[in-house]
Amino acid sequence: MKKTLLAPKYNHEEVEKGRYQEWLEKGYFASGDLSKKPYCIVIPPPNVTGMLHLGHAWDTTLQDIITRRKRMQGYDMLWLPGMDHAGIATQAKIDAKLKAQGVSRYDIGREAFLKVAWDWKEEYASVIRSQWAALGLSLDYNKERFTLDEGLNKAVTKVFLDLYRDGLIYRGERIINWDVQSKTALSNIEVEYKEIEGAFYHFIYPFVNRKGGLEIATTRPETMFGDVALMVHPDDERYQIYIGEMVYIPGTDRAIPVISDAYVDREFGTGVVKVTPAHDPNDFEVGLRHNLTPVICMNEDGTMNEFAGKYQGMDRFVCREAVVKDLQKAGLCPKIERIRHAVGHSERTNVIVEPRLSKQWFVKMKPLAEKVLAMQETDEGIKFVPERFNKTFTNWLENIQDWCISRQLWWGHRIPAWYKGDEVYVGLTPPSDEWVQDEDVLDTWFSSALWPFSTLGWPEDTFDLKRYYPTNVLVTGYDIIFFWVARMAFQARYFTGQRPFEYCYIHGLIRDEKGQKMSKSLGNGIDPFDLIKQYGCDALRYFLTTNSTPGQDLRYSEEKVGAAWNYINKIWNIARYIMINIGDEETGEVDPGKFSAIDQWILDRLNEVIKTTDELYEAFEFGEVARIIYHFVWDDLASWYIELTKAVFAGQSGDINNTKAILKHLLVTVCKLLHPFMPFVTEEIYQTFYEGSIMVSEWPKPFVFDVDTQAIGFTKQMMDIITGVRSLRAEKNVPLSKPLTLNLEVQNAKLARFLEQYQVYIKRLVNYTGLTIKPEIDKQDCLVIVLPEVKVIVPNKELLDIEKEIERLTNEKERLLAEVSRSEKMLHNPAFMEKAPKEKVALEQTKLTKYQKQLQEVEELLNQLLKG
Repeated sequence: MKKTLLAPKYNHEEVEKGRYQEWLEKGYFASGDLSKKPYCIVIPPPNVTGMLHLGHAWDTTLQDIITRRKRMQGYDMLWLPGMDHAGIATQAKIDAKLKAQGVSRYDIGREAFLKVAWDWKEEYASVIRSQWAALGLSLDYNKERFTLDEGLNKAVTKVFLDLYRDGLIYRGERIINWDVQSKTALSNIEVEYKEIEGAFYHFIYPFVNRKGGLEIATTRPETMFGDVALMVHPDDERYQIYIGEMVYIPGTDRAIPVISDAYVDREFGTGVVKVTPAHDPNDFEVGLRHNLTPVICMNEDGTMNEFAGKYQGMDRFVCREAVVKDLQKAGLCPKIERIRHAVGHSERTNVIVEPRLSKQWFVKMKPLAEKVLAMQETDEGIKFVPERFNKTFTNWLENIQDWCISRQLWWGHRIPAWYKGDEVYVGLTPPSDEWVQDEDVLDTWFSSALWPFSTLGWPEDTFDLKRYYPTNVLVTGYDIIFFWVARMAFQARYFTGQRPFEYCYIHGLIRDEKGQKMSKSLGNGIDPFDLIKQYGCDALRYFLTTNSTPGQDLRYSEEKVGAAWNYINKIWNIARYIMINIGDEETGEVDPGKFSAIDQWILDRLNEVIKTTDELYEAFEFGEVARIIYHFVWDDLASWYIELTKAVFAGQSGDINNTKAILKHLLVTVCKLLHPFMPFVTEEIYQTFYEGSIMVSEWPKPFVFDVDTQAIGFTKQMMDIITGVRSLRAEKNVPLSKPLTLNLEVQNAKLARFLEQYQVYIKRLVNYTGLTIKPEIDKQDCLVIVLPEVKVIVPNKELLDIEKEIERLTNEKERLLAEVSRSEKMLHNPAFMEKAPKEKVALEQTKLTKYQKQLQEVEELLNQLLKG
């Protein structure tokens, strides 16, 4: 034995202290053993914006479970770590930091800003690495990447240039989602729609050349200064005479035409709509059809520009209130209808998104999506777990829109485009010094989409790329299937001709105990590192990975985190019992020639557990894996085998040395099976027996021996007998300390001989004064438990504590005598009989009959007990 006995009490802080650093120093996380088959996972890179949250802890622990098991199975395991520069989110944090110092990025300039940003990255990358360590993640830090590092920048630039060359990247004016706080474009999936209070504002657009006007309804009055026409349906008889007329934008002297287009829904609102091509995607298309010149009426920061006249400089929503107030006074706002409607918000800053006409760079998505859809029809497609998410994935690709990839930021991959006047050149370097590079950067997801292959060295034909790509599995949440999974799929398919990973394991979101999504605004977030301090890393990991099924949300419960700690404590106590009984001497190998039937049973059960959990591990059913191991540990090992071995260590049965070897084998195997979930405590127990680390030990395989199925079956029947008698004791409240006479009626002679042979185990767990095993047994005045092939027979009188039962029955007799006396007096009372309702008299008569019958039964039982 390698070291001293485990401490009397499980202390997670002591168990986990220094362990991660030891693993790092010994190189256990490193990949690169070329004698082994490769297996690769790339971590979904966390943003360098701050601390990791509980969702990160869940996501990465799931990956570590796969990683640790594959490493033990003998794979050359590469779990590649890295972080994401997170353009909008990180720049917003740095802007806030500079603002607190009294400056802005414009004050210090781009170069100085980027230096601050890189310093930020280094600071928070260090924090994230320390948090990965606290979570016990076995990442190969030698391979760590960053989405803005030199190699990835090379990959990103090549992808942009190649897609541009192939006609799949273009620059054009489109209505994009504009974040007025970050002053940048957003892709469609970076917009979250939230239901908020709003209104339909009805405005009159006065005719220029006749009295009256046309009424429209809008939810965005401030955009009227960008109106270029009013529009009606060409077949709408109400308005045909007005087509071609001119109207004024309310409150201004700007005249715009009335046009017709079949796009108008005659049944909606008044049947007249305003056309604002620079601030509405549908109106933009209308403007193209009718050759209307778009008018942008807002600045990039959401304030009104010169087209808004006297409202210039106002915030868009301040302008809205002012316009409505002024038009009400002018009689041009006849009605306001309050509504609730879904409005787009920036996923990053939470401000209301402004549709805005802007010249941006786009990826033409349909050709790329078609390649992935075709791939998904073959065996070379990505396999989603659960499978239903493949439909989610393909539905989005089938309805995909072009992707706006330019962002008006400084932190990110600079777009390799150059301008000289109206000329545009796309290339790695400009043709001459006269050309000025595009100020914008690429969407963060543009670089993240290349993560599975760029991190392995692409576009170079590196050794790592050839060895580890395509990767084996991606683990991620269902909330970023569109953001990330789809984009990785089409970039990988286009540039490598392959899927980026074989499997995509999808998990849900973490919710609080009430089922609400955790968020800063609700203040219901849980810091995983506070939980680690209180319960330990192993308990948190076990809770996170065993309380949900693939694709489903996880509801946080501190009670269940505590239950996970209790389970680990149980394993600790089992380990201590085994170590105490093994003693200081080295145990030998397990000898099948010395097996008892009970040994065969437990090893056969363990083999079942190994086989079943292997299948479930491969299916990513980690909760089911844990459940099966839990029941084996709690029910089979602790409640049965360990209890039965007490007879062996008492010298009453079995081979002590072989029992020690079996207990060690059971404990070590359980630790190996649980190591992916709880790496620290399993390492602590393992190293009590062996030098080296459980991390690099061999994954359990079934123990091969000649299985005596009959002996195992008889063992289960013996356990059923013990369970039956224990249940009987509990039901009758008979303590184990009180011996019983146990009679077993058994017709099967082989089973009878088996029970005779193993009766010492029955006696230890049942406590009997005598055991009779016969084909026929008298059952008079006995309680009988009927089991397959066995009837368990116990005399009734032994299931009672006679003195206590006499006392109880005497008390019950006195109570019933009192009730009978009371009832008889009432029924013999003339006043009661004359005045009481018939129903009440009848009820009392029924009670008396019942009491008399109960009294008779109690007296009979009492007389039987007193006679003995």
